[in-house]
Amino acid sequence: MRAPTSWLAELVGMDVPPSGEQVAADLVRVGLEEEALHAGEVSGPLVVGRVLDKTDEPQKNGKTIHFCHVDVGRAEPQEIVCGAHNFEPGDLVVVILPGGRLGDFEIGARKTYGHMSAGMICSERELGLGDDHDGIIVLTEYFFGDPVTVASLTPGQDALPLLGLDEEVVEVNVTPDRGYCFSMRGIAREYALSTGRAGAFRDPVGPDVVQEPMATDAGYPVRLIDEGRIHGVAGCDRYVARVARGVDATAPTPRWMKRRLTQMGMRPVNVVVDVTNYVMLLTGQPLHAFDVAALSSSLEVRRARAGETLTTLDGVDRVLDPEDLLITDGGVTPLAIAGVMGGAECEVSDETRDILIESAHFDPVSVARSSRRHKLSTEASRRFERGVDPQIAGAVAELAVRLVVELAGGQVEVEVTDVDRRTPRTAITFDPGLVWQLTEPGYRSTGPAPAGLSHDDVVAALVSLGCAVEEITDHQGEGFAPVRVMPPSWRPDLSTGPDLVEEVARLRGYDCIPSVLPTAPGGRGLTREQRGMRLVGSTLAGLGFTEVWSYPFISPAVFDACGFSEHDERRRVVRLANPLSEEAPCLRTSVLDSLLATVRLNVRRGAKDVALYETGLVFLPKENAASAPVPQVGVRPEDTVLRLMAEAIPSQPRRVAWAACGDASSEGPWGQARPWSASDVIAAAVSMGQVFGVPLQVAAAPERAPWHPGRAACVRTEDGVVVGYAGEVHPKVCLALDLPARTCAAELDLELLWAAVGGPVQAGALSTYPVAHTDVALVVPESVPAAEVAQALRDGAGDDLEDVVLFDVFRGDQIGSGLKSLAYRLSFRAANRTLTTAEVSTARDAAIAVAAQRMDAVQRV
Repeated sequence: MRAPTSWLAELVGMDVPPSGEQVAADLVRVGLEEEALHAGEVSGPLVVGRVLDKTDEPQKNGKTIHFCHVDVGRAEPQEIVCGAHNFEPGDLVVVILPGGRLGDFEIGARKTYGHMSAGMICSERELGLGDDHDGIIVLTEYFFGDPVTVASLTPGQDALPLLGLDEEVVEVNVTPDRGYCFSMRGIAREYALSTGRAGAFRDPVGPDVVQEPMATDAGYPVRLIDEGRIHGVAGCDRYVARVARGVDATAPTPRWMKRRLTQMGMRPVNVVVDVTNYVMLLTGQPLHAFDVAALSSSLEVRRARAGETLTTLDGVDRVLDPEDLLITDGGVTPLAIAGVMGGAECEVSDETRDILIESAHFDPVSVARSSRRHKLSTEASRRFERGVDPQIAGAVAELAVRLVVELAGGQVEVEVTDVDRRTPRTAITFDPGLVWQLTEPGYRSTGPAPAGLSHDDVVAALVSLGCAVEEITDHQGEGFAPVRVMPPSWRPDLSTGPDLVEEVARLRGYDCIPSVLPTAPGGRGLTREQRGMRLVGSTLAGLGFTEVWSYPFISPAVFDACGFSEHDERRRVVRLANPLSEEAPCLRTSVLDSLLATVRLNVRRGAKDVALYETGLVFLPKENAASAPVPQVGVRPEDTVLRLMAEAIPSQPRRVAWAACGDASSEGPWGQARPWSASDVIAAAVSMGQVFGVPLQVAAAPERAPWHPGRAACVRTEDGVVVGYAGEVHPKVCLALDLPARTCAAELDLELLWAAVGGPVQAGALSTYPVAHTDVALVVPESVPAAEVAQALRDGAGDDLEDVVLFDVFRGDQIGSGLKSLAYRLSFRAANRTLTTAEVSTARDAAIAVAAQRMDAVQRV
């Protein structure tokens, strides 16, 4: 929402507009943050000029230009070339001189049409004052009706303040609960509260400014049909209609109004539409003007019927939904989507002579749903969905219709339509002690009020907000006497005691609330899962991977790209009813579904060497899961409903995945670059088990997409539980996903990994005795995994075995076809003595015996 400082000054009774920076600082004090400061788009020397002469010069292209001498208050007239034709010698015009800027365009002296033109004579569009570009501004006509200003014009006079181009506009970020600040009325009230000028603020639709007429029986017929059929709340609970006849829709909009609309970011259209927009910006109440000639005899507010359509003012034919609230002609023809946008059939045009001004109050939820359903975010919908003051509908209609007649002629009908079905608001019984309880640490309800804030201060703050406060005199007991508070009509967000506390704290100043950190209770801290997540992250970061967070939304096409079979369980997905993007309507079943896309994005952005990891949830639908019931809004669901909702939620195990491509270590004086390989990601998986104290085994993985069947490993616990896979991504998958060749990836199920963790890992005592090494080479069938041979050696070697490392694999004619030789280094160390050679040899032979027994291993000599 934009707020010109000059308009703000008018509403709070200030003679001189404050600076934009000061306004922004004052507003942030009451919780309204500055979004931006807008100064004029025109800068530099912009002056009044008098045309001394004008020479017409026809051009070869059929266009006639004018070579002029213009008095700009300097010793010598300026020579300027101009293409407009609506001025004569002696006219006062607006001239921007070299060194000035029109937006991003810098003005300079340049040769054009055979002359040196030192400046430019400006039009309304060039200065951002309107859309007129057919002619330049002639100031005697521009200020017609203002003889004082015309008489004061002199060549060389600064035109920036003359045209209001030096005014600053503060753009305010309005939060959803502060919808009343989508108006100058609301922002001015907040500014007055912040600066201590609450008494000077004059409500532009207050009873002392606008006398709201009483409803009459003979007003334009309006029927409200909807009675809360959609979600228990009536779509429209107040509808005011006023009629003006004999207006001239072609009458010019006053320049001051055009200027205000332009400053607020709106485009002037015609005098009727401009008045409705101006009044909306002033009061926050959206209005709509209907051409009475296009109506039959009555208006009806109802929900849409199946198959109905409406061509809206933007020229789009829209198919209406049964939940859309409509304004209809006699209940038959749709005229507008209530609170969102009107239709083209009843649009005000140059031929319009009789208009009907609509000022209504629509349900915020209904407007918000229609706005999103039709992808129509309008000035009206943004206000209605945040809450519009229903109390001012009649006064705003009166203000608008009187302003139309004042500017466009005609006569206002004395008959007034005001269909009012509002539900009265209930007062809040409020204990002022709640202010200190929530804002003053250590306050006791029976103690005195903290220094600087009394009971009367709280009441005064509420009254300044517009609340009606009534003292409850029959209070008995300790503490402060409660009060009965009726929030103002423009604050639908105030409904509880804490809401009022927040308002008092806001006016008092958030900086007055002490910052006291709560004392952490003993015996608590990070959960087991949180500690595990941190350990996972620090481990992978230490191995050279960078953490990323990707959206869990995917396209079903990713399953084909990853090579999943038709019957792969990972193709069963949870589909979103209202996805952020139609291209990604499903929730992922593997973290790699989204992580590989992130790798691709980084590679496309020029990253050559990429190593990423992500921890996150996957979503696995349950077998034959029933749909979750939709509970009633506003009340706690019953336990049965909560249980059914929980049963319908898909399983969401937590997983970690990592992927890498390019070089693991770059080329340098130390040697050649080393690319990432399958062994790197497999080693990272083993490291993941080590940090949790869970020995993980790796074995050749069966065929499982998206990994290469010959360059991937299955990662499992000693009990045989598969916790994940790691290895090189299949070349076809790399091609389908546009990944670099030989990209590597891994994914582990953290739930299964944490389940394998026993009690706390107890570190053993370190032995100070020397280690003894011995090597053994075993010939085994090609199908026997090296990890199983290593496990057999561990089981047979005894308690003094410290480590087993595979250091060589050999295949050749010397050992025969279908066989391989695996060479292991066994490291022995005793805790209480130095091992003898005989003890090491005995342990080694026992290890070989177990390997021979389990997989027919033969020692190679």
